[in-house]
Amino acid sequence: MELRYNPLTDEWVIISAATQKRPVQPSKTECPICVGGLELPEEYDLVTFENRYPSLKKDPPPVDWKEKGPFRKEESRGVCEVVVYTSDHNTALPGMPLKQIEKLVEMWVDRTRDLSRHDFVKYVFIFENRGKEVGASLPHPHGQIYAFPFLPKRIEVKIDAMRKWYEEKRRCPICEILENEEEERKVYETENFVAVVPFYARFPYEVHIYPKRHVSTLLEFSKEEKKEFAKVLKVVTAKYDKLFDQEFPYMMMFFQAPFNGEDVSHFFHFHVEFNPPKRDRDKLKWMASVETGTWAFINPVVPEEAARQLRETEVEI
Repeated sequence: MELRYNPLTDEWVIISAATQKRPVQPSKTECPICVGGLELPEEYDLVTFENRYPSLKKDPPPVDWKEKGPFRKEESRGVCEVVVYTSDHNTALPGMPLKQIEKLVEMWVDRTRDLSRHDFVKYVFIFENRGKEVGASLPHPHGQIYAFPFLPKRIEVKIDAMRKWYEEKRRCPICEILENEEEERKVYETENFVAVVPFYARFPYEVHIYPKRHVSTLLEFSKEEKKEFAKVLKVVTAKYDKLFDQEFPYMMMFFQAPFNGEDVSHFFHFHVEFNPPKRDRDKLKWMASVETGTWAFINPVVPEEAARQLRETEVEI
């Protein structure tokens, strides 16, 4: 377990053989995060714990290495946590009671606060992989949190882009997007949040959630905003499931400002991205050479059409 530096892209790569040992659920009766399972032998409602097979550790093994030309190594210090949303194995965000999702939001806030207190933590990344199509090894509803000791490359790119926009326009770019967003791309809206298929969507049914108030991290959410955020997450994921009448795979990612470093709160606006691999009921969009090698995405579905389909998909809350 270690970090290795890539001088061609100015980024750190996590080398972690432990992730190969992560369990893939062999049967419906052997889920390690169900009540009585390997990880959670006692009754619980929702819970978080450190990953048994982490990519980053608070006390990583030392790296005995001297710099050799361009080759650099460092300890993989950080935290990897599993967040189990509910003890009910057969539900997920779309089917969870709203009160349960509200409690989950509170847990995300608490974990962000606690993890950010470690001085070695530079970024707290909350995410969920749902479905085997995006590599989820367990169907039981859960997500993860990675507390990074460095800024991941895509976070750096976002920060640099938002900083550039702010320096040129003296405005947060997402605040300006919200002022100019059109109804044809909106999927769902509340008093404090809007869910859209962005003008610049990379994936066919990509959805972003933006708080209308400028906040840079989950820690700034008001009580009312946390409740509304839970509702928006439930509605968006329920629309996904109803769209093709099947469990809809996705990658859900929270983007918030970094911790223990430069203050970027004046221009970095918290947001959520859903990146689903579906491009139709029975078709997947693969990230092949162009997307993976260049980050130049090719989206086969017009964002406004995807937004219309999701907007017109009615769901019960």
